[in-house]
Amino acid sequence: MRMKTAQILMECLLEQGVDTVFGYPGGTILNVYDEFELHGYKDKIRHILTAHEQGASHAADGYARATGKVGVCFATSGPGATNLTTGIATAYYDSSPVVFITCNVSENLIGKDSFQEVDITGISMPITKCNYLVKDPGALADVLREAFAIARSGRPGPVLVDIAKNVTAAEADYEPLPLDQHANHGRLGAMLRRASHDLKTPEPDAGDIQTLLDLIEGARKPLVLVGGGVIRSKGAVPQFRTFIERLNAPVASTIMGGGACPGNHRLFTGMIGMHGSHASNLASDQCDLLIAVGCRFSDRVATDPATFAPNAKIVHIDIDRAEIDKNVLTHHHIIGDARRVLELLNEKLPQHDYPEWKAWVFSHPEVPLKKDDVLHPHEILETIQAVTGGDAIVATDVGQHQMWSIQHFHFNYPGQLLTSGGFGTMGFGLGAAMGAAVGNPGKVVVHCTGDGCFRMNMNEIATATRYNIPVVEVIVNNHVLGMVRQWQTLFYGKRYSQTILNDSVDFVKIAEAMGARAYRVTQKEELEPVLREAISLNIPVVIDCQISCDDKVFPMVSPGAPIADAFDDTDLKIN
Repeated sequence: MRMKTAQILMECLLEQGVDTVFGYPGGTILNVYDEFELHGYKDKIRHILTAHEQGASHAADGYARATGKVGVCFATSGPGATNLTTGIATAYYDSSPVVFITCNVSENLIGKDSFQEVDITGISMPITKCNYLVKDPGALADVLREAFAIARSGRPGPVLVDIAKNVTAAEADYEPLPLDQHANHGRLGAMLRRASHDLKTPEPDAGDIQTLLDLIEGARKPLVLVGGGVIRSKGAVPQFRTFIERLNAPVASTIMGGGACPGNHRLFTGMIGMHGSHASNLASDQCDLLIAVGCRFSDRVATDPATFAPNAKIVHIDIDRAEIDKNVLTHHHIIGDARRVLELLNEKLPQHDYPEWKAWVFSHPEVPLKKDDVLHPHEILETIQAVTGGDAIVATDVGQHQMWSIQHFHFNYPGQLLTSGGFGTMGFGLGAAMGAAVGNPGKVVVHCTGDGCFRMNMNEIATATRYNIPVVEVIVNNHVLGMVRQWQTLFYGKRYSQTILNDSVDFVKIAEAMGARAYRVTQKEELEPVLREAISLNIPVVIDCQISCDDKVFPMVSPGAPIADAFDDTDLKIN
């Protein structure tokens, strides 16, 4: 059938099962937005108008992470498109499947420095799995179908489709194509086959599986390290949990692996790395076999690659061959989807046990938690845990509050922790929380943030109130840029250049002015009743929790130091 390409775009979204789009309109994308009204797509696809395009990008990302679906984001050309780039990079580094759809100036204006023209495909090339500039109306449907296939396949990630404005006003033939028939469709099938290197995950090599089984058989002190690849791989978490129960060895997690192993599991040692637990860091230093599943060995995990797991044979399981030996040299590796690799391992893995090794790993005390009359960060997270029964989706921004959240909240399932692990994006959390709440109606969603990060995304409270998205915003407010100030305290002689935020800004009044309910908490006994009331209201709520600017994230490993050289405030007092 013949129809306008803007309508074809909407029909293709429906083909993909899209029910929600986050975005912000502008001149070049008006033909697309007109379809919401002209042909009634507003009744089939919910559009969330954010306060800023970056907020839309993070919301689409949070929606994807919390639902397992592909997120969708709209923006116009020029500054509208460039405002997405932080969100695109955030999704790229954390392997989150989002399709970003932008519209550029008309084809005859491209390359002429036209009003609000920008080469967004060139800009986004390093931070997308694939991107397109569509100039042919007849190609739009198949380009969109391929974009979704690439975003969700293999190692997931963001894809950008930029469409010239004149294309959105043209007409083309459209043939409805159910999602399960895409691979067999002539033109689209050919496009998908050309992308087969990305779309088809290799079957794990049987010999590689057996080699790992042999290494396990010979190990006496194995450690499992789980990363975001297990979270992103559909169906991998049950297989992973079967694997760790049979191996019966300690399990550490990267930030992105949160939720793969239940936070209160008897084998779980906690987060590894710069702010990892003593148990995780010391176990990695002393283990004789390290089995890493779906992680990147970033500089926040392998703080000193040359000394990381020095006594271990390192085995890396990953879907992306480019990650192998990129940061840490491995003894053995297996290329494949985490679910499939673990499935094959579980078929042959006998029951193991390492009682002496586990006893040693869990014998190391963690940093003592402060207990006095002052509200401390761990008490904020412990209260959220208790009030929600540990079943809330928790989104964070980046900084001290992020580390405290991961240290003190027990994440028990995939998509429960939404955080920017790879790109470290301040301003990510509120958009991500809104996306998660939209995609999981009825679920309690808590956004844990710092006062510095809140200043970067508080405009999106207006979005939450406009659509009554019931996000509970908990600000861990120490009136400083906490993590930067911590580094200034420890490594820069307490020279606090541009990190003190002790001004007259009142977050409670700001939240109330944008239509949210707001509270200020200064004592720990105030927090639980306020949090219970906030959740019961089922509306956007901001809770401003006042803490000391001297609270720090411990343990800590100095940048570039061996992972075993963690210290805390007791070490500082001694020295």
